[in-house]
Amino acid sequence: MFRSGLLQDCVRRPFNQRAHARWIPAKNLLRERIDVVVDCLHVIYFPIGKTVAIPKIAMMDENAVIATPLAVETKGLTKRYPLTWKRKVLVALDRLDLQVRAGEVFGLLGPNGSGKSTTLKLLLGLIIASDGEARVFGLPPDSLEARKRVGFLPENPYFYAFLNGDETLRFYGKLCGVTGPKLEKRIEELIDLVGLQNGRERPLRSYSKGMLQRIGLAQALIHDPDLLFLDEPTAGVDPLGSSQIRDLILKLKQMGKTVIFSSHLLEQVQEVADRVAIFSLGKKVLEGSLDSLLLENQSTQINIPAEMSAEQQQRLRQLLAQGGLKESDIQFSRPRLSLEQLYLRTVKAQTNSAAQKTSQP
Repeated sequence: MFRSGLLQDCVRRPFNQRAHARWIPAKNLLRERIDVVVDCLHVIYFPIGKTVAIPKIAMMDENAVIATPLAVETKGLTKRYPLTWKRKVLVALDRLDLQVRAGEVFGLLGPNGSGKSTTLKLLLGLIIASDGEARVFGLPPDSLEARKRVGFLPENPYFYAFLNGDETLRFYGKLCGVTGPKLEKRIEELIDLVGLQNGRERPLRSYSKGMLQRIGLAQALIHDPDLLFLDEPTAGVDPLGSSQIRDLILKLKQMGKTVIFSSHLLEQVQEVADRVAIFSLGKKVLEGSLDSLLLENQSTQINIPAEMSAEQQQRLRQLLAQGGLKESDIQFSRPRLSLEQLYLRTVKAQTNSAAQKTSQP
């Protein structure tokens, strides 16, 4: 019992992801300094001055494979709300098991009321779970250490309308403990990142919905967090603004950030997410990478960068039929753009054309 309590008191941090031993200064229950040797699976401790040779074990190999650390992990996470006037209980989230690796973009999909926002609030420590547990970088979500590593953009952010872009970021930066030249440098970096150079001196009351979402992303990044939670980041934004926000999410991924966002706009999620989880009625019903979930295994598609004549199509059918395929199973069609792709292509072409005319002497 004494040894068990000693170890729990000495080592209250997740084990180092490195696969070899290292020394950690600590104190035992008697407040005397000791040294703790930690590797992937073992904890060995002894008082200073009585160190002994530690036999080499297989897990301490420098060339061992290092697992990707988890940014978020939940086990049986559940949230229930009592409906006292009906004498019933509303299960907003039911036994969620989830793992999100560091550095990936993870999408939470589902209709309204499916548990997406409840999941984000639990991971942010804004509400208390009824059952189960959640960890953010191995820490409780409501701990100060975890919150320092997290940024959040709610679905309907509220900002002071009389402040301009720079003043808004300066306000939130000071709330996060960022001050002085470091804050001013950070503001310049974020204004450039979200593309608000022309709106930084305008009051937020004059911002469009897309501009408000981008300044919201900037304030969520002001303290340079490792993990970003975005609740419906493109809700109510026009297609062009939505495309710009998706580009920002991809930039954040390139910067090594972990992004978890919720949405019910499936096509937008498909363009940025590495993995997704689909929710329905408070439960996670499907999870996986987009490549594995969207791959159609019952057919093969061949893309030819030219229009084929009827004669060429017939000759290709005959050639494929010689390999055992039925000619009736072979179909030819032209690729189609989505309406959003057509819209973005047209608007961007017009914008670029106008910019070129303006730049010409």
